[in-house]
Amino acid sequence: MEQLLDILREMHPETDFERETRLVDDGVLASFDIVMLITRIEEEFDVVIPAKDIVPEHFNSAKALYALIERIAEQDD
Repeated sequence: MEQLLDILREMHPETDFERETRLVDDGVLASFDIVMLITRIEEEFDVVIPAKDIVPEHFNSAKALYALIERIAEQDD
């Protein structure tokens, strides 16, 4: 989780990603941010995020996003 938080903080250091639960809904993460984030996650965590999983509820919080990463990683094993 800390690795993900580091990535998010690099993008928006002013945001408290440990508490924020509406990153997409409140416009903290815009579409370009999400594209960059997906690229970094795929590189750092060695996963591929399927297009069907690129939905706001997976990107509204670091916790939800990390749960998605873990689920994908488990499926790949």
